[in-house]
Amino acid sequence: MNRIVNKQNRLPREVWVAGISLKGLWPVKTIEQRMKDVLERMEQVYPFEPDIICLPETINLSWVDEQPTLAEVAEEEHTHGPITSMIAKEAKKQNCYIICPIVTKKDGLFYNSAILLNREGKTDGVFHKVHPVSTEIIAGQYYKAKGVTPGVIKAPVYNTDFGNVGMQICFDANWTESWQSMSGDGAELVGFPSQGPFTYTLRNHAWMNQYAIVSATGEDAQIIDKTGDTVALDGEFERWVCAPVNLEKEIVQIWPQVLKFKDIRKKYKRKLHIRIYHEENWASFESLDPEVKVKDVLKEFDIPTFKEQIREATKIQEKYRI
Repeated sequence: MNRIVNKQNRLPREVWVAGISLKGLWPVKTIEQRMKDVLERMEQVYPFEPDIICLPETINLSWVDEQPTLAEVAEEEHTHGPITSMIAKEAKKQNCYIICPIVTKKDGLFYNSAILLNREGKTDGVFHKVHPVSTEIIAGQYYKAKGVTPGVIKAPVYNTDFGNVGMQICFDANWTESWQSMSGDGAELVGFPSQGPFTYTLRNHAWMNQYAIVSATGEDAQIIDKTGDTVALDGEFERWVCAPVNLEKEIVQIWPQVLKFKDIRKKYKRKLHIRIYHEENWASFESLDPEVKVKDVLKEFDIPTFKEQIREATKIQEKYRI
């Protein structure tokens, strides 16, 4: 259920995240009509005052009859072309970050990209799809004349005013290296523009790498918490999602930490929510009070985060591996 709350009532690390689906907006004849429809759908999430909005893959080209060559439609990465300028205007007007997925050009090459626009409408970063499908790469198959070039495997992570953001695009869901590298570099939220949904795959990436994911696809839009739980999923009546994600949350291994949970609950009461995932032997610690920082609580009770535990275990394993 979507609910609107005043920003003054938000927790310090409560981030309002939105994703826009293209379902019902395709096929369409022209790029102009596609962008008009997208802008109208984006208006549905503005009352929530989102911190970040994710748009679907190649927003201006997917399922559009009008198909110019990449040379005609690709935009320079740090010089806003017509589509980026249009979305950047919305970012500035609504005071939010927007992930704008388009084809970009750089040094004579074309990329299936996602541009992270900041609250001022300026470019904070550009991600290149790491694993384009073969028809995107091979000239004359999906795109006329030339295809796109695969991006580097180590995906960048960008710092925003609410946390660290990474990006992946569509077919990238089928590989793990980039998702893992973003986790190692501190990503807390990953934007996923796509044509297809990849629902269970995304839940697994969120769970294994412990960051939230917002997807915006040709078929659905959804928000997934770092625990792999679905926070919001669109459907027939609303083809968009907008909901809060609390980044003040950590995952810990149950045993033997569970022996300390009683004392932690006794001290922090409703200021801290501990949820046990019995089927996984994990637990999540989530702060519900502006004064309570989860890592401080874990340090106080000498409890490592799951990531810290895995790093330490890996270090020991490598030391003794033959």
